[in-house]
Amino acid sequence: MSATYDYVIVGAGFSGLVLAERLGSIGKRCLVIEKRDHIGGNCYDRKDRHGLFYHVYGPHYFRTYSAQVRAYLSRFTEWNEVRYQVRVFTRGTYWSFPVNLETFRQLKAAPAATEDDFKQYLKDNALDIPSPANAKEAILSVAGRELYDLFYAGYTAKQWGRPPESLDASVTQRIPIRTNADDRYFQEDFQALPSEGYTRMFERLLAASGAELRLETDYRHALPGLTYGHLIYTGPIDEYFDCRWGPLPYRTLRFELDEVPAGPDGFAQPALQINYPGPEPFTRTVEVKHVTGQSSPWTNIVREFPGEYQAGQSEPYYPLPGAESRALAERYRMLAADEPNVTFVGRLAQYRYLNMDQIVAGALHTFEKLQER
Repeated sequence: MSATYDYVIVGAGFSGLVLAERLGSIGKRCLVIEKRDHIGGNCYDRKDRHGLFYHVYGPHYFRTYSAQVRAYLSRFTEWNEVRYQVRVFTRGTYWSFPVNLETFRQLKAAPAATEDDFKQYLKDNALDIPSPANAKEAILSVAGRELYDLFYAGYTAKQWGRPPESLDASVTQRIPIRTNADDRYFQEDFQALPSEGYTRMFERLLAASGAELRLETDYRHALPGLTYGHLIYTGPIDEYFDCRWGPLPYRTLRFELDEVPAGPDGFAQPALQINYPGPEPFTRTVEVKHVTGQSSPWTNIVREFPGEYQAGQSEPYYPLPGAESRALAERYRMLAADEPNVTFVGRLAQYRYLNMDQIVAGALHTFEKLQER
């Protein structure tokens, strides 16, 4: 006789494991099904041969304004508060980024330039585009062509595999342009990494949930043999419906880990993340040792190579932001709304770009809605 579950949860990332823990806390029996051989989804981290952490699927920089999200996750981890610092390497120079007063000083070789000088430069160079319609216009309308060409044009095209003028304005609007010398990558009041890594935090979430876990399992093969009350689905929404209206577009990524001796300062590159808008085949390199607090004569660099997503051959990482993809995603959401016994939650199931704290907040809200049922 097969086991009976209150909930079957497809996916062992943030959405799935937060919901498993919350449902387990009220006595619900859950089964978590994960196609990969580990929990944690794309936030999975591990240690290299020298005991140094790296993020297997690219950097995950936790930050939040939400006291609720911070309090909840703090039950499962302690934190190392950090300052995420990014540089752009192009034209033989490491540039301060996001664009700020120091970037302007570098650009004009004017170390004494003031905030008023930079504001005047932006005013003189910004194009008159009252309602930017795409990622290119979004930058041209506030910064002008010089900064656009230097920092945004090449990187955006390489990251998304499409010209910036074909992408939503939100793609480049997410990165601020500041007229002061604030070079913080993010503004949230809490910025930190789990002190023992994301994977350890996920292990504690799973243990607290009491849920059963099946790794390396295709949920489609498992469901016919299960008895359960409700399905929680965190995978790609189009694939749930067998791509009935056609596949949703995503960008995929490939990662290369390079373990190298550290320099005299303990690192191999001058900042946590270096962006490459030039002809390099990769978009960025990440040296997470900058924010883990680990000490070693070794370090590691992860290079990130973007590419076109092919279902069954690569992983979907970023929903592609554009008018056509929005319209197609809405058609799938309408199908999802007609599935009363299935809850769709998370970045892939909602086809939305969501930060980690937004995903956790969404899972907590979903739990409240499931309780009301």
